Amino acid sequence: MSAPRAFNLALRRLASPAGLTKFSPAGRLMQQRFAATTSIAEKDAVNSILAKQRLNRPVSPHLTIYKPQMTWLMSGLTRITGLIVATGFYVFGLSYLAAPTLGWHLETPSLVAAVAAWPVVVKVTAKLAIAVPFFYHSINGVRHLVWDFGKGMTNQAVVRGGWVVIALTAASSLWATFLA
Repeated sequence: MSAPRAFNLALRRLASPAGLTKFSPAGRLMQQRFAATTSIAEKDAVNSILAKQRLNRPVSPHLTIYKPQMTWLMSGLTRITGLIVATGFYVFGLSYLAAPTLGWHLETPSLVAAVAAWPVVVKVTAKLAIAVPFFYHSINGVRHLVWDFGKGMTNQAVVRGGWVVIALTAASSLWATFLA
């Protein structure tokens, strides 16, 4: 037997689960089929009984039984705003890269002219939709960095820090929307 074939046979023996395959003397795989211990009809009957029992089980109340707390609300909101910011960044970045090929005009003068033509309400709404997730995620990220240094880990400090994040998010978002 050649060396590559012997190596291949050894790998097959190592990779196959014990008892499921058997090698003949020539090194070829022969599949074994074991006798079934239950019939298909019995399995279907058991599965249908289990399915009926599952329908009668109570549904877990999940989040509805818990009092909303600052920590888990802000944690979930941080994840959601991170997803929003990242999605917006990647969609705009890929659009900007694909614009010359697709004939889109995403150059700065074109974007400024397009936004200047929008009604004031649309401009304010668009700026807030961009500013709030960005500032919330950024400021709460700084809060997490402070926690990484072991500061502000008491319950009172965590709640106070949460309100500080909300206040700074509101202030910075309004600043970016109306003054910047």
